[in-house]
Amino acid sequence: MNKKKKTLQLTVVSATALALLAAGCSTTDSTKTTATPAASGAAPATSAATEVKYPTSLSYWVQLNANAGAIMKTYNEMAAYKEIEKKTGTKVEFQHPPTGQEKDQFNIMLASGSLPDVVEYNFASGVGASATQSPDALIKGKQILRLNELIEKYAPNLTKVLKDHPEFRKMITTDEGNIYVMPNLLGDEQLSVVNGPIFRKDWLDKLNLKVPTTIPEWETVLKAFRDKDPNGNGKPDEIPFFMNLAGDFDLNHLLVGAWGIATDFYNDNGKVKYGPIQPEYKEFLTILARWYKEGLIDKDYASIKDSKLKDNKIINNQVGAYSGFAGSGLGRYLDLVKDKDPSFSLVGAPYPKLKEDGPKPLGQYTMPFVGYGAAISAKAKNPEQIIAWLDYKYGQEGHMLINFGIEGESYKMENGYPKYTDLIMKNPDKLPMTQAMAKYFQSSWNGPFVQDKRVIEQYYTIPAQRDAQKTWAQADHSKQMPSISLNADESSKTASVMNDVKTYKEEMFNKFVMNAEPIENFDKYVQTMKSMGIEEAIKVRQAALDRYLSRK
Repeated sequence: MNKKKKTLQLTVVSATALALLAAGCSTTDSTKTTATPAASGAAPATSAATEVKYPTSLSYWVQLNANAGAIMKTYNEMAAYKEIEKKTGTKVEFQHPPTGQEKDQFNIMLASGSLPDVVEYNFASGVGASATQSPDALIKGKQILRLNELIEKYAPNLTKVLKDHPEFRKMITTDEGNIYVMPNLLGDEQLSVVNGPIFRKDWLDKLNLKVPTTIPEWETVLKAFRDKDPNGNGKPDEIPFFMNLAGDFDLNHLLVGAWGIATDFYNDNGKVKYGPIQPEYKEFLTILARWYKEGLIDKDYASIKDSKLKDNKIINNQVGAYSGFAGSGLGRYLDLVKDKDPSFSLVGAPYPKLKEDGPKPLGQYTMPFVGYGAAISAKAKNPEQIIAWLDYKYGQEGHMLINFGIEGESYKMENGYPKYTDLIMKNPDKLPMTQAMAKYFQSSWNGPFVQDKRVIEQYYTIPAQRDAQKTWAQADHSKQMPSISLNADESSKTASVMNDVKTYKEEMFNKFVMNAEPIENFDKYVQTMKSMGIEEAIKVRQAALDRYLSRK
């Protein structure tokens, strides 16, 4: 991805990537018409846009975010949606599936054909049992609508965004040329980076060590953490590096990215490669195996599944280095420990290079569009009105409501900047910031809107969080795979292959790292991967990437 790409003035950020589909019921006309659309700093709607009425009512299926669910039963209770109802005249019947049952409930709706007007869902992670339930297949099956023409005619705000950022249009368009959702977009590269390596800064300072920037420097620091009693209790109980297979490597390419590879498929200048069978992966495993043998990695890393165990080890002054999010993995720990141990401090470290003059390492990066958004049921009446209603949140007025809530209550404008009030930053009811935000607006999680970067600027209340994000953003993100789509035939050919490959990869990773399998057997491991069909899986993804790159 071009790091110098133009960014939205309505800048976007989204914590995680998800996807969506849509559904159908009935809507009726309202006397309200769409307001003149305008993004923050963006031009008004295109002249080709058609004036349209908002619907009087619509049904809307969406997962209830955990922070919202802690304080409300439905999004109808959110201040932003209350105000949107006043502005548009549209009464929304939100339908929230039971937590943890979202996928099952969605599949039941598909099977029954009883879809509400709108469905917001994590489609990219897999809608149903197979690729026959891909967006293209659902459009062909007359379950959801192709939105291209509807957006062009009745969504002037989103149309303006897509015109200004043609790379976004490519991302939200399927291989068959269909746009199937009103999308959640990440419009600024720095906001796509939220995770990375973290070190105990007070330990580094105590041992007169600098923040490591290369693999050899990491090893030096971890050995010092092991040997020099940085927690000062006189016991050799420090865990130099708390390692997590999925969180550290699959999510953010930590350490492995120093070799320019990933632990999954990656895009090497248009060529799909699978990291775990590359020669560099052997070098990566060799380093980890030595670190594990020498006590630089938590001996129990493979068996720790409960995040509370990690919390306890970090809070109880045992862990020297780990990876995590700037919010939950850095800011939260600083807040939890500040009264117990005022000296406790953390610093976001750069993703390490292989050597000082080596190329930039890979790092965590979320693509601007990952499949999350709102689709419309093929059975919905007046879909043009629903599109217009959804488009409201891409315009200036809706953008401010969904990102900041109610002016004068949840935020105040200061020198042109929407600054959150103490209702959000220091909630008088002692609500955590994420729950206080959810009470007023939706922008701290995903949805069909452009999320403003000024949300995360204020969510990162601690300087160490903002500094960490800037540091992590310096990594190489050019090899990130876009959200490619496999067709039904490709999916059926490789679904079971990848299940077997993933299981085997994780099993052998632990064996190699724990020295239960000699690294000399790496070539045998690669041959086993090939016998499982990994080369066919690469070929399939190459075809999908080629289709993606050829999209207009």
